[in-house]
Amino acid sequence: MLHKGTEVFVYWNLHKKLFSVRDVKSGLVVAHKDTVVLDNVTFKVSEAGRQRVLREQRKNVHAGLQGVYAGDTSDEAPKYYDGVAKYNPYKYDSFVDHMHNFKLKKAKSVMMFTREATPAIYYQGGK
Repeated sequence: MLHKGTEVFVYWNLHKKLFSVRDVKSGLVVAHKDTVVLDNVTFKVSEAGRQRVLREQRKNVHAGLQGVYAGDTSDEAPKYYDGVAKYNPYKYDSFVDHMHNFKLKKAKSVMMFTREATPAIYYQGGK
């Protein structure tokens, strides 16, 4: 069961076309959602996993966002966003801002949602 305030790791599930939400404490996937809102976010990329993607030319779970689960509706999301985050293991070694390509390490809050079977990640307070 997923509760607000739980520390989670969220990644895009290529097979389900949804976000998989993993409880950090237990290590178990506790939900699959089309919208997730997180606070106190860290953008994470495993370089070893990314290198495996480059070597095998096949995607694997090696990147996602870790933070505090704040809900799953846009009503709970920040009203204003600083930008959109993206990640492509073939082009970048980290999550980057969609428009300016600067690296993102942390954000105050993030709203992730499914748009036409692809992930969209809006962030606020990114650095």
